[in-house]
Amino acid sequence: MILIAISDPAVPCCGPLLYAGVMTWESLLLRIDRIAGGRQAGIRIPESARTHPKTRRAFRWIWWLLGAEVLLGVSAVVIAVAIAGSGGAVPFMVWMRTIVVLGMTVTLGYFAWRAMLGWRWAYQRLRLFAQIFPIITLVMAAIPGLYPAWMITEQIIFSLVMIGIADFLTSDHMRTAFQRPDAE
Repeated sequence: MILIAISDPAVPCCGPLLYAGVMTWESLLLRIDRIAGGRQAGIRIPESARTHPKTRRAFRWIWWLLGAEVLLGVSAVVIAVAIAGSGGAVPFMVWMRTIVVLGMTVTLGYFAWRAMLGWRWAYQRLRLFAQIFPIITLVMAAIPGLYPAWMITEQIIFSLVMIGIADFLTSDHMRTAFQRPDAE
């Protein structure tokens, strides 16, 4: 457990015990980062790039869009439960898709949070998945008979929101802010 003096400007306004708990969690998260980030797990962008107004604005939008994705995923679960509750048939693929979408969104939220803290690996993963998921989702929506019409509509909306996230992540500013350290 790591204790840092409260006079440290990096320490949020909290007591030392709460901060010690946060640091314990942070050490666990750094282990997860090592698995998810591989060799680049320890690379952070400069503080000036992380706190730049354009970076902060981009992440504000990304969080709103991820929130919309969560609402969309929860709505899909509610619709499926309502259909099943009223005696309608809900195919296994619909249940599987709703679980996968919520799991993906939570994972993307983790990546967004770590990227917002300046971890380059998280930005790269978030950008990659935000570009790939819409393609996969739209291809699956195009398979005849795989999903009911309401689920196809949900997938199209999901893809459009994800394209919005990818658009923020691939902006010139964000690519410059999260560039490789040796690319400068």
